[in-house]
Amino acid sequence: MTTAYISHRDCELHDMGFDHPESPRRLSAIRDYLMERQVWDLLQQVDAPKIEKKHLYRVHSRDYVDGVFAQFPLQDLKTLGDDVVANRHTLDAALRSAGAVCKGVDMVMNGEAANAFCAVRPPGHHAEKNRAMGFCIFSNVAVAAAYALHQYDLQRVAIVDFDVHHGNGTENILQYDDRILFCSSFQHPYYPHTIPDQNRSNIVHTPMHAGTCSDEFRDWVLQQWMNKLQHFKPQLLLISAGFDAHHSDPLADIHLDERDYYWVTGELKRLADHCCEGRIVSSLEGGYHLEALSRSVYQHIRVLSGL
Repeated sequence: MTTAYISHRDCELHDMGFDHPESPRRLSAIRDYLMERQVWDLLQQVDAPKIEKKHLYRVHSRDYVDGVFAQFPLQDLKTLGDDVVANRHTLDAALRSAGAVCKGVDMVMNGEAANAFCAVRPPGHHAEKNRAMGFCIFSNVAVAAAYALHQYDLQRVAIVDFDVHHGNGTENILQYDDRILFCSSFQHPYYPHTIPDQNRSNIVHTPMHAGTCSDEFRDWVLQQWMNKLQHFKPQLLLISAGFDAHHSDPLADIHLDERDYYWVTGELKRLADHCCEGRIVSSLEGGYHLEALSRSVYQHIRVLSGL
C-alpha cells in the first residue's frame, strides 16, 4: 500500500489577501517540490470530499457551524474571527480540509492506503468549539478524531501536534475525552497566548522557549511523548503537522530544520507500526516559509511512504 496524498483545488482558492503568510502558494510550493524530487507520482492522489455538517456538529456547536454557513456566499473579503479572513471560496476550502482528514481516516482504517498526508488549507488546530481563530475555521484533526471514534468504534486515538503554535482549538474541543491522548509542542509564551493546563491526564504539553534547538526538541519528544503514547496504545495516530518551528519560518523563534521533521516522523511511524498497524493520518497546519515548508513536508512524506 502507498501513502495517500489528499488535497483539492478548492483549498488553493481560499485567499486571505495580498501577501498574507497563510497563502495559496503553500500548497503549490509543496506540490512542485514533490514533483521536483520525483516523489509525486509515487503517492496515491486523492481528491478531498466536502465534510457533512453532521460530522462538524460532533466537535463544534450547532450555532457556530450554522453561523459560518450563513455567511456565504460572499462577494468580498470578510472577517470570520480573530486572524481569519474569508473570500467566496473559503467555505468550500474549509469543508474540503475537514473532509480530507476524515477521508484519510477511512482510507487507512479500510486498508486502502498505508497512511495519509492531507495537504489542506485553511488549517484547523486553533479553531475552538465556538469560534474561528488563527487562520482556522473548523478543527480538522478534532473532527477526524471524533469521526474515527464514532465511525469505527475506536477506543483510543492519539493526536500529536508539532506546530510551533499551541493547538488550543484541538485542546478546547477534546480535552475532556479520555479516549483521546493529545501531545503538543509549541513555543511559549507565544500565540495564541494560552496558559497550558498541566492537570489533564490525556494532555501532554511540551512548551518550548524561544531559541529551542534540535537536541532539546528531540529530548522532550522522547521523554515526554513516547512513553505516554506507548502506554496509551492508540488504535489510530493523527498528526497536526505544522512546520513553522523551522528556523527559517518568519512567524516563530524555534531553531528546528527539515532533519528534525524527518526524525520525529520516524519516531511516530515506528510507534504506529507497533501500536496500530501503521495507521497514521497527517494534516498540514502551519509553515510559512515556502522553501522550508516544502523541504520539511518532503522529509515528512519520505518517512510516511518509506522512501
